[in-house]
Amino acid sequence: MVTTSHDLTRTTLAVLFLGGLIATSFLVVQPFLAATVWAATLVIATWPLLLKAQAALGGHRGWAVALMTLMLLLVVLLPLSLALGAIVTRADQLGTLLEAALSFRLPPPPLWVADIPAMGAPIAEKWQRLANAGLADIADLVRPYVGTIAHWFVGALAGAGGIVVHLLLTIAIAAILFAKGEVAAGWCRRFGHRLAAERGEQAVTLAGLAIRGVAQGVVVTAVAQSLVAGIGLALSGVPHAGLLTAIIVFLCIAQLGPALVVIPAIIWLFATNATMAGIVLVAFAVPSLVLDNLLRPILIRRGADLPLLLILVGVIGGLLSFGLLGLFLGPVILAVSYTLLQHWIADDERFVSARLQAGQESSSTHERSIKPAPARIPQPSSADVIEGS
Repeated sequence: MVTTSHDLTRTTLAVLFLGGLIATSFLVVQPFLAATVWAATLVIATWPLLLKAQAALGGHRGWAVALMTLMLLLVVLLPLSLALGAIVTRADQLGTLLEAALSFRLPPPPLWVADIPAMGAPIAEKWQRLANAGLADIADLVRPYVGTIAHWFVGALAGAGGIVVHLLLTIAIAAILFAKGEVAAGWCRRFGHRLAAERGEQAVTLAGLAIRGVAQGVVVTAVAQSLVAGIGLALSGVPHAGLLTAIIVFLCIAQLGPALVVIPAIIWLFATNATMAGIVLVAFAVPSLVLDNLLRPILIRRGADLPLLLILVGVIGGLLSFGLLGLFLGPVILAVSYTLLQHWIADDERFVSARLQAGQESSSTHERSIKPAPARIPQPSSADVIEGS
C-alpha cells in the first residue's frame, strides 16, 4: 500500500511538473510564435526555390541562403522604401493640401436636399449651419475628438512599427530554417512518429504538402488576378496602371482582392464620362474578382491530394478564424484531421473484414465437420455373381 501511494504521488507531481514546464515554455516563446509559424510557412513554400538556387550556385548552401534572405528583404523593404520616398517627394503637396483644407468652406446645401422625405429638412438645416460656421466654430466641434484621433494615430504608428519588427524577425528565423531545413524536417518527422508511429510521420509530411500547395495557390492566383486587372487598367487608360497593378498584387496576396483598386477606378471612369473605358475595365474586373474562387482551390488541390471542399473550407474558415495566417493553418489542420480520421476508419474496416473472413472460414470448417458421410453401397463380389448365375 505504501508503494502504491508513493507511485501515485510521484506520478501526480511528474504530471504537474511537466504541465507547468510546458505552460512556462509556451509563455517564453509566445512573442516569437507567430513569426516562427510564418517563417516555417515561407521556408516550406520556397524550399524548392532554395534547392534550385543551391544547385545553380555550385552546391553552396550558404550562398543560396543569403540569396533567398535577400529576396525576402527586398519583398519587405522595397515597398516600404517606395512609400517613404513618395511621402518625402510630395511633402510640398501635402502642405498645400493642408492649407486648402484649412481654407475650405462648405457650400450651402442644394435645394433638393430639403425635399427628401422625412429627413430632408434636418439634414439641410445642419448642412447650412456648417456652411455658415467659421474655422473657430468647426474647431470647437472637432475638439472633443482630437484626443481620440491622436490616440488612434499613435496606435497606428506603433502598430506599423510592430509589423516591421515582426517581418524582420520572420526573415531572420526563415534564414535559420533555410540553413538547417533538413534537420528541422527530420525532427518534425521523428516527433510525429513518436506521437502516432508511421501515421504521425505521414501527417507531418501531409502538413508540409498542404502548406506548399496553399502558398503556390495563393501566389499564382494573386499573379493571375493582378495580370487580368492590370491589363484592364492599362487598356482603359487609368493613370499609373503599373503602380496600381503592383498594389493589386499585394492586396491579392493579403486576401483583400483587387476590388479595393478596381472598383474606385471604375467609378472614376464613369464619373469623368469615360463610359467606354469604364465598360472595358468592368469586362476585365469581373473575371479578376471571381478568378480567386475558381483557380486557388484547384492549385491547392494539386499540391495536396485532398477533397476540394475540404481545402475550400480550410482556406475560408482559417482566414476568418485566424486572419491571414489562418489561410495556411486552416487547410493544414483539416488535412491532418481528415487523414487521421480516414486511417482510423480504415482500421475499423480492416478489423471488420478480418472478423467476417474468419467467421466465414470457421463456419465452412464447421459445416464440413458435421456433414454426414455418403452411404457406401456394398458391391457384389465375383463369387456372389457366379453363385447367383
